Amino acid sequence: MKTRRDFIKLSGAGMAGTALSRINPDIHLVSSLTEDTAIPFELGIASYTFRKFNLDDTLAMTRRLAIRNIAFKSFHLPLEATSEEITATTAKIEKADLNLYGCGVVYMNNESEVNQAFEYARMAGMKLIIGVPNHELLPMVEKKVKEYGIRVAIHNHGPGDEIYPTLESIYVKIKDLDPGIGMCHDIGHTQRYGEDPVKDTEKYFNRILDVHLKDVTESSANGKNYEVGRGVIDIPGVLDVLVEKKFTGFASFEYEKDEDDPLPGLAESVGYVRGVLKMISRSS
Repeated sequence: MKTRRDFIKLSGAGMAGTALSRINPDIHLVSSLTEDTAIPFELGIASYTFRKFNLDDTLAMTRRLAIRNIAFKSFHLPLEATSEEITATTAKIEKADLNLYGCGVVYMNNESEVNQAFEYARMAGMKLIIGVPNHELLPMVEKKVKEYGIRVAIHNHGPGDEIYPTLESIYVKIKDLDPGIGMCHDIGHTQRYGEDPVKDTEKYFNRILDVHLKDVTESSANGKNYEVGRGVIDIPGVLDVLVEKKFTGFASFEYEKDEDDPLPGLAESVGYVRGVLKMISRSS
């Protein structure tokens, strides 16, 4: 007997082409299916995707995808930027009708870097820092979260990472801390570690503040980034959990393939996800 998720998985690819046909540089910016109350969260872009491109091109390509939300890697707004530089950059973002919701991944190896990250986010009007604070700095990060009203989503980095390889490794460190400290679930690194992104999304849902959407070629440390929907990750399953549990953060594309020409594969990935979300909405 086929389940709702089986139906969504089989149907999502068919909807992807329809969703892709709506990509237009002049389209009204949306986040996912904002007119559809069945989808509680919004889509976004992690600007690491456009690491080979300048700020203006990054904003233009984000608009072409009809996505409004973006989280900046320091390529596009350096952590060392002056207040004047931050003001000029955020003015460009506002003019482009985009929402700079966060930054990351930001590494925090000492107290100075924690202070810098929070001041940077505050000046830019960001509500979320996607970060990797050293374990001993977590009490300081918790204090800053309460002081600034800016949340921190700790990012898992999979095989080879000695600080936070998995969601479990994050959870054991933050479970007794303020709920403003949570996780950015990078589903690609979860799959590469050999864990199940669907099960981990369910298990740790209450502490997931942000999601990095991607796909990978295999469930091992050798897994490479791939167009979403072509790899081994159960993307419909992950999205279904986010909808069922009423996720209210951002699910952002971090597309690491084709760094010199990411837009075609990224557009395919966005179309696939929008198609799956449409099927979830119709089956709700």
